[in-house]
Amino acid sequence: MARQMLYAARPADALELIRLAQDGSRGLSGPRVRAMLHTREAWAYATMGRVAAFRRATGQAQEELASAGPQEAEPHWIHYFNQAELSGVTGGRLLDLARTDPGRHAESAAEHIRAALDARGIEAGRSHALDRIGLAETRFLAGDLTGAVEETQRAVEAASLTPSSRVRTQLGALYQYTVGRSESRAVREARDSIRELLAN
Repeated sequence: MARQMLYAARPADALELIRLAQDGSRGLSGPRVRAMLHTREAWAYATMGRVAAFRRATGQAQEELASAGPQEAEPHWIHYFNQAELSGVTGGRLLDLARTDPGRHAESAAEHIRAALDARGIEAGRSHALDRIGLAETRFLAGDLTGAVEETQRAVEAASLTPSSRVRTQLGALYQYTVGRSESRAVREARDSIRELLAN
């Protein structure tokens, strides 16, 4: 429910739900679950522009995950939550912040997303594609057009390997960064590759 509130741009409601989940599971949940809940908390703070609170919650997630034992000791549904997932989620939230303050957050977002890519690999499918799209966006935000074009081509290639509608939506958002830059042939080609994939 908190995720739905975040997607609906209602971070205050999301934060309230997350706190209810944290309070209700206190003493019952393992470190992976607690780490995941802290990342949702951090997401809400990032959406609200509360950078210090975002960093605090992210640090708590890292501490909880570092204390986790074997995955078998926790419910099967949380096994997905590992260091790669934490890096990807953190990178995504820093990317949210970078959209309003790229000078402060774009490089940090790229660093975390690269860590997720290195840990997950192409076999992660949808997550890999979303990471690739996010990394391309960080390059546009940082004003690195050469890197942006390179990462966009990798993002399109990764997106072509998954039918995910969310990947298509994020790729459509990435397309907007290529608009108005027609003086660059490389950017035009990147834009055309996105358009071609989305048209299929």
